[in-house]
Amino acid sequence: MLKSPYINIILFVVTLITTTLAGAEWIYGRSFFFQSEIMGWAEFKQGLWFSIPFLGFLTTHEFGHYFMAKIRKIDVTLPYYIPGWFVVLTSIGTFGAFIKIKEKINSRNDYFDIGIAGPLAGFVVAVVVLACGFYYLPADEYIYTIHPEYKNFQGNYRAFLDTYQTNGEIITLGKSLIYNFLESNLANPSLLPHKFELTHYPLILAGFLGLLFTALNLLPIGQLDGGHILFALIGKKAFDIISPIFLVLLVSYSGLGMFKLTDFTMAYSEEQGTILLQFLFFVYFNYLCFSRIFDKKLNGLILALAVIFIQLAFSKYAPQISGYSGFLAFGFLIGRVLGVYHPETVDNKPLGITRKILGWLAILIFIICFSPNPIN
Repeated sequence: MLKSPYINIILFVVTLITTTLAGAEWIYGRSFFFQSEIMGWAEFKQGLWFSIPFLGFLTTHEFGHYFMAKIRKIDVTLPYYIPGWFVVLTSIGTFGAFIKIKEKINSRNDYFDIGIAGPLAGFVVAVVVLACGFYYLPADEYIYTIHPEYKNFQGNYRAFLDTYQTNGEIITLGKSLIYNFLESNLANPSLLPHKFELTHYPLILAGFLGLLFTALNLLPIGQLDGGHILFALIGKKAFDIISPIFLVLLVSYSGLGMFKLTDFTMAYSEEQGTILLQFLFFVYFNYLCFSRIFDKKLNGLILALAVIFIQLAFSKYAPQISGYSGFLAFGFLIGRVLGVYHPETVDNKPLGITRKILGWLAILIFIICFSPNPIN
């Protein structure tokens, strides 16, 4: 049986291949194998422009945790990369990476140092990658190689796309505060691609995803990096109140607009029957997200129903407000798999002033990296 580090190396190589395939698909806007025009080695090499910077971010993040754990004399594994390519144009080729801590952590300082090292290191790489993507924008001839039909607009394809009705088939990126800052200060406006075409630019896409995953990891919930940081900042008693609140807010926002009261007022039909089944599954899904907040299962169900009632009220009185359903999977992962609360530590001494400053800096990084609708 293979053991570390061989399994880690194999997983990294496989993930490099899958993220490169995914990168080529994003660049060219088509499946690598399963289309009439099969892409080849040349397109695969272009995919490296996505996979290398994105895995650079991911690797820096994980080794930030790894080396800090070693400094704190905590036994950990090397990063395990998770390949995940599904031959679809929404795949990024990986489900991420993780390290496994092989012993109990006994102090808030250790949790803080290991938790914050990854996001800070990864944030720097993500910012550098995105900054390079904006600063070194290619001329419009680049997008013409992907969309040769844009040549017909004599350099004004952007104006055409402004009037184009997408019908939901085009993916756009939801910009965070730091994304907007870098775009405004580094990108040449005459070379900046239309928002419908940003995913064809691998450095921009890799940097954007790096910032997005930094924000998600810094959510102050459970045993995410942000959870470790906030736990160390405020202690277990306060954290075990705040963490479930943030989970409820995340799941509540994610489900906004998925169902409306009008869905249940129409005359019964096969379509309404389908909607009703979907709604019941949605209730159960919310219950699963909240099931580890309480010892009693009934309380989780009551909370799920209360959240859905509020969402339906929003659909009636503020129908223009909708959430981002893509966060639901993350809410499920936290609420059902990772857990909402944080383990206690033997050493509960408060953090020193330097760590407190870094902790609030991490919260600021979360704010400037977070996008409420990241991928549309």
